[in-house]
Amino acid sequence: MPATWPCPGPAGLADEYVVVFDGARPVRLLIVPPLFEEMNRTRRFLVETQRQLDRLGIDSMLPDLPGCNESAQAFSAQSLGGWRTAMAAAARHFAATHVLAVRGGALVFPTRLPGWVLEPVKGTTILRQLLRARVLAAKEAGREENSADLLERGRNHGLELAGYHVGAALVAGLDAAVPEDEGQRVIGQSELGTGALWLRSEPGEDPAQSAALARIIAAEASA
Repeated sequence: MPATWPCPGPAGLADEYVVVFDGARPVRLLIVPPLFEEMNRTRRFLVETQRQLDRLGIDSMLPDLPGCNESAQAFSAQSLGGWRTAMAAAARHFAATHVLAVRGGALVFPTRLPGWVLEPVKGTTILRQLLRARVLAAKEAGREENSADLLERGRNHGLELAGYHVGAALVAGLDAAVPEDEGQRVIGQSELGTGALWLRSEPGEDPAQSAALARIIAAEASA
């Protein structure tokens, strides 16, 4: 079910959307989504994983990161630190017992919780992909840009990347960020099946992959 929760932000608490499957059961999983377009491409996959987890007796919560999806907060005001604070607050609000961080979500998830990280990625990798996409788009439009100059400008003033106005703090944070897992189990894509959904050009779903991920979590959460 869609719901809202009080998320901390620059202007104080703000209601943010979350997809919740809550039966007040012992295992309560906070899902921290990927960043940027990977978040959009995997949304249906993650919600289907929640449905599968619900059938296996596990509660789950998939919150929006501030500034993303239906959030009323400005994306340009976001930073990795702000997202970490928000996800830690979500874990407390929903009394999460475990966490699943997906791809870039491994840069901002609450590491105090046991759980899993699915194919974690470095911030520099995310930033490089965004910069490459902008350089290619500029070339197609007859303009010359290069990644080094764009990165320097972004660190100081922010940048428009893949349709997002990425503030200077987020650019600098991504350029230095590495996954922060502290004993959480790393899940590889090969454990779920072929064809990572975050690599597709359009949002998609794969019920078999969702079921595989849910089975891994259910089995290891009760071990």
